[in-house]
Amino acid sequence: MEKTPFYANGLNFSCKRCSACCRHDSGFVFISEKDMENLESALKMDKKSVIDMYCRWVTDWQGDKALSLKEKHNKDCILWDNGCTVYDNRPRQCITFPFWESVLMSQESWEIAATGCPGINNGQLHTKDMIGKYLGEL
Repeated sequence: MEKTPFYANGLNFSCKRCSACCRHDSGFVFISEKDMENLESALKMDKKSVIDMYCRWVTDWQGDKALSLKEKHNKDCILWDNGCTVYDNRPRQCITFPFWESVLMSQESWEIAATGCPGINNGQLHTKDMIGKYLGEL
């Protein structure tokens, strides 16, 4: 029998565009083909140029080679400059934050994420079905 997730009644979240999730912390922002198309459009660059300037090849969680955004030396996202420079075309991983498996593991992990994100537990209610859709998109 499947355990009912702690978010069965939904969770509140609205991005405050504070950039806390984009800065000062190392991590991977994996780029899908659709993300690449959006970045090419937003940056008005061809795919090779986007990859050369903004991306790096890394090993993902399954041990496969994957494309990820670079980080600046201070661990800010390469696309951050007083805010996301491609906000309307940002990668799907960024759009679906904080509805990631690692954040939704437990009520505790959600509350830990909330300490660094003012949008968590505030704003729009996201239903269990909506959250499931976000999880399926990553």
